[in-house]
Amino acid sequence: MSWSRRLSCVVAVALAAAGLDQASKWLMLEIVLNPPEPIALTPFLNLRLGFNTGVSFGLFRDTLEAWPGLLGLFKFAAGFGLLAWAAFTEHRLERIGLALMAGGAFGNALDRWRQGAVTDFLDLHWGEWHWPTFNGADIALTFGVGLMLLAALPVRNRAPDRANA
Repeated sequence: MSWSRRLSCVVAVALAAAGLDQASKWLMLEIVLNPPEPIALTPFLNLRLGFNTGVSFGLFRDTLEAWPGLLGLFKFAAGFGLLAWAAFTEHRLERIGLALMAGGAFGNALDRWRQGAVTDFLDLHWGEWHWPTFNGADIALTFGVGLMLLAALPVRNRAPDRANA
């Protein structure tokens, strides 16, 4: 597969991931969680609106709250770096994983740029124990990392993608 074709494919995957993330956040903010009251979906999953000014799991939220544009800019740069890496890799799983990670970075960066915090709404819990609330961009990032780990597994006779194969 040519470099330009790989680039267009990874950009499409990244845009799809970021677009789905932004659409789900809009839906939650404007329709489902308006007013912002928790909604129990299952015994272990709620919809609950939250805004994260920190990084993963809300770390450094107090420090970074004053610098949302800087963190957003960093996430945009990381997303473009992931896209470039994805366009140059020969292996499909790596390309898709990197593109999903880029899309997740772009989705969360757009939130930081627009509103100063990332919109979160998925609340996994077991009894009173709650995992930090997350969103579609976080899911894309997680699946992207999972695909990268899967691609890193030693597989016999794994060959790079071949044009017209």
